[in-house]
Amino acid sequence: MDLTTLTALELSTLIKSGQVTVMEATKQTLEKIKEREQSYNCFVTVVEEEALSQAEEVQKRIDAGELADSPLAGVPMAIKDNICTKGIKTSCSSKILGDFKPPYSAEVVERLEKAGAVIIGKLNMDEFAMGSTTETSFYGATLNPWNVEHVPGGSSGGAAAAVAAEEAYYTLGSDTGGSIRQPSSFCGVTGIKPTYGTVSRYGLIAYASSLDQIGPIARNVSDCVAALEVISGYDAKDSTSVKNEEYRYTEALVDDVKGMRVGIPKGYLGEGLDEEVKQGILKVAEELRKKGAIVEECELEGIDHAIPAYYVIASAEASSNLSRYDGVKYGYRTENFEGLQDVYKNTRDEGFGNEVKRRMMIGAFVLSSGYYDAYYNKALRVKAVIKHAFDKVFEKYDVILGPTAPTTALKIGENLDDPLKMYLGDIYTVSVNLAGLPAISIPCGVDSKGLPIGAQFIGRAFGEKDIIRAAYSYEQTHEYVRPTL
Repeated sequence: MDLTTLTALELSTLIKSGQVTVMEATKQTLEKIKEREQSYNCFVTVVEEEALSQAEEVQKRIDAGELADSPLAGVPMAIKDNICTKGIKTSCSSKILGDFKPPYSAEVVERLEKAGAVIIGKLNMDEFAMGSTTETSFYGATLNPWNVEHVPGGSSGGAAAAVAAEEAYYTLGSDTGGSIRQPSSFCGVTGIKPTYGTVSRYGLIAYASSLDQIGPIARNVSDCVAALEVISGYDAKDSTSVKNEEYRYTEALVDDVKGMRVGIPKGYLGEGLDEEVKQGILKVAEELRKKGAIVEECELEGIDHAIPAYYVIASAEASSNLSRYDGVKYGYRTENFEGLQDVYKNTRDEGFGNEVKRRMMIGAFVLSSGYYDAYYNKALRVKAVIKHAFDKVFEKYDVILGPTAPTTALKIGENLDDPLKMYLGDIYTVSVNLAGLPAISIPCGVDSKGLPIGAQFIGRAFGEKDIIRAAYSYEQTHEYVRPTL
């Protein structure tokens, strides 16, 4: 039996019933990685020995009845390479971090291990999460399992591609401006970006601290929700973590949207949107109407300014966050230096890729004394306007429906030399991060090129249950479609 074709919850059920062991599931997953990794390049690091040892320990805990209430106990999974894992290489897919092995694990990793997850490796990504295609990785591009001539999206491209390629049952990614949702759309899987502050960022290597958020990617809504429930919760080590009363998101897995008010912003279906993607979104709207939802067009103001505001804020924060990589404390250090200034300059020049350098330079510029008010402060004001615009829509609607990306997966190399075009591809996702809202991307069909289309549900702050209910209800109208691998 090929266990790797199962969903995470299906495998967990078999393990708990004694029909399958954790070791069997882990070995099959590792074999699938060896078989397919050369084709897709989803992983930076695979920890085979550690995973097998962990599988043995988790099986003992399951047999002892310690993990009876854990929905994903014994299920092999993988983690994006910007989330710290104690003793396991964490490089942000950048040369500058080299073989850095953190002395501690991120809070989300500790929660997963406590719940009995088996971590099999670290996933490829755009360098320091800066990119939308996973082509800026120091370890080479990840390829889309649906068609290896196309990108998997980014920056969590390795996380989405690994799920689509059946190299992991579910994964953790990070989302700064759509980096969970857009690759989920391109790879035909499901990804959730939770409300800012719902999941601890402790141990997440920062790109833009006010926008970054960790979330799960899986083959369906139920698996995503089960993982989200495990990693959510208040963490005193994260100053932005929010105390919430409960995180029982599985309660929202009900096929019932009767009376739910769904708004589709007029601007979301206008110029720049691929016609086949548009038709896919309209089909989702029609299915929800058939189930009793009230679906209407609505106005969402200020979204045209989301892209410039996002890239000003994100680049400014990146410039500050990445200043710590100087060749002194850890990671890569240049061999070409005569003094301390040379160490700093040459290490950063040799260690960072072009896209990271571009964003750090933009960030340094907008934070400089002569331009701080003209750019950075103005971007913060636009951010507040966008948040207010969403609040206004949510006075009338429970969720917002729209495309995740304006097109299906792009061809390899298509946008790499045109950063502006790449940035504009984030038009439907960045505003969610600016407003700190939850959103989920689900597959909703395939275009004429055989590439998956993604639909996005956006909710009010801490409205995860609304977007989960909407996504789950739509998901019941069609079966999961997997690529031909």
